[in-house]
Amino acid sequence: MTAIPRRMAALAREYAPALALLVALVGLWEALVRALDARPYILPAPSAIWAAFLETRELLPAHLEATATEALAGLGAAAVGGVALAVLIASVPLVRRVLYPIVVASQTVPPLVLAPLLIVWVGIGIESKLIVVALVGFFPIVVSTVDGLASADRELVALVRGMGAGKLAVLRHVLIPSAVPAFFAGLKIAAAYAVIGAVIGEWVAAKEGLGIFIIRSQASFRLDQIFVAIAVIALLSIALFVTVHLLARLASPWNYVDHAADSKGEPRP
Repeated sequence: MTAIPRRMAALAREYAPALALLVALVGLWEALVRALDARPYILPAPSAIWAAFLETRELLPAHLEATATEALAGLGAAAVGGVALAVLIASVPLVRRVLYPIVVASQTVPPLVLAPLLIVWVGIGIESKLIVVALVGFFPIVVSTVDGLASADRELVALVRGMGAGKLAVLRHVLIPSAVPAFFAGLKIAAAYAVIGAVIGEWVAAKEGLGIFIIRSQASFRLDQIFVAIAVIALLSIALFVTVHLLARLASPWNYVDHAADSKGEPRP
C-alpha cells in the first residue's frame, strides 16, 4: 500500500468512532424531538436545521466570508506579534520579568468586554474584529513559543556558542528550530478560538458575519438558523485547526514520523 492510501486508511480508522458517535447523537436528537413533540422555537430537530440551511444557503456565503477573513487575518497578526514578543521575552530577562506577567494578566479580561471598547476606539469596520481575534490568539502563541525557546537543548546551545556563534546565530540555528513544534501547538489553540473571537466582535457591531447572522436569527426567533450558524462556525474552526496541523507537518515532519514498522519492516510516515 502506498503512503497516501495508507494515511487515508489510518485517518479513517482514527476518526470513524467519533463520526459514528456524532451520527448516533444526531439520530437520537431527531428521535427525541419527534417523540416529545418539542416546539421548533425551543429545540428544532436536525431535519428542521437542515431545512433552515437550505433556506439560508444563499445568505450564508457572504457572512461566512466575512467571518473567515477576520479570523484568518487576526490569526496571522497574532502569530506574527506573538512570535516577536516570545523571542523578546526569551532573549531579554528584564523583558520577561516586566511583560510576561502583564501578558498573563491580560487574559483575565473577557473579549466580550473589550469588543465594545474597540468599537468606540476604531469603529465598526473589520479592524475591531481583527484586534479581538488577535487578542484571543495572542496568549497561547506567546506562552507556547516561549516554552519552546526555553526547552532548547542547553548542551547544543553551549556547543554552538563555543564554536563562535553569536546570539542571533544561536537563535536562528538552535532556538527557533526547537521552538517550531511548540509554536504550532499554540497556533492550533489560537486557530480553534479565532472564529469565536471574530463572532464575538461581530456581536457588538457588524454589517456582515456569522455573529450578526446569529443576532438577526435570534431577533426573529429562528432557533433553527442559530443552529445552522453554530454548525458553520464549528466547521470553520475545524478547517482552520486542520490547516494549521498540516502546516505543522510541513514545517516539522520529523515530529510526525511513525517509527512503527509495517509488514515489510519499513518505517511509515
